[in-house]
Amino acid sequence: MDGHPCPVPKRVGIVHKVTSAAAADTALQVRQFLEARRIEVITDEAEVGRSAELVVVLGGDGTLIHAQSLLAGRAAPILGINMGSLGFMTEVPQADLTGALELVLAGQAKISERMKLRVHLHRGGRPERALDEEVLNDVVIAKSALSRMAELDARCSGNHVTTYKADGVIIATPTGSTAYSLAANGPIMYPTMRGVIIAPICPHTLTQRPLVVPDDENIEITLENDTEVYLTLDGQKGLPLERGDRVQVKQSYNRVLLVRNPKIDFFGILRAKLRWGER
Repeated sequence: MDGHPCPVPKRVGIVHKVTSAAAADTALQVRQFLEARRIEVITDEAEVGRSAELVVVLGGDGTLIHAQSLLAGRAAPILGINMGSLGFMTEVPQADLTGALELVLAGQAKISERMKLRVHLHRGGRPERALDEEVLNDVVIAKSALSRMAELDARCSGNHVTTYKADGVIIATPTGSTAYSLAANGPIMYPTMRGVIIAPICPHTLTQRPLVVPDDENIEITLENDTEVYLTLDGQKGLPLERGDRVQVKQSYNRVLLVRNPKIDFFGILRAKLRWGER
């Protein structure tokens, strides 16, 4: 669906960064703009998740990740307005807010479709699921600061990949390739590509490099030693793991639909965020 038109919405949800007074003020301006055009506006997060036909996010990429989780897989487009510096997902700067909304209401905005991952935690390797969640960016299995290294058995569709002796491992979507995975020397993937990154965090064997595997692989990571390790989903939800716990990660059927900024492409975002070409 990348590049497909964004449907013209009749009900628009607004989700803003709660700790930002500027975002709250801008949310009021967006409401007034939309209501003047007879668009119904929703601000209650539960109702946004249930019935918004478009979600306007005012904040940064973290706020957008929160907003997409409210939709619980429902395919409502998200228009990300960045209240600070340009974001990888919140592509539209605050100064271009009105123009972006006008494009959407005129039926001229385009959508970028992003894959998600579904995460199942099996306690002690048992088949029943202790956790069933979805992520847009990444699944991170990492030791705490003072604990000893983790031993993590990695398998793809039943085939043994390796046992990572490392500080942890990141499983990332193409969208998440510019998040934590990038800091762990993972590759940058074009966000609409099909594939999943498996990136070890500070591996004790330097030849264990990040891998890109097909998006239909069933990835399983099992904690094989007794050490303090945490499972974190999109940097927002986390829980401790125990020896024998198995984390299963596979492609979700759901997608996140992001309204594109026509004034900049992905490579322009990379140049702006990573300062390519500057000394």
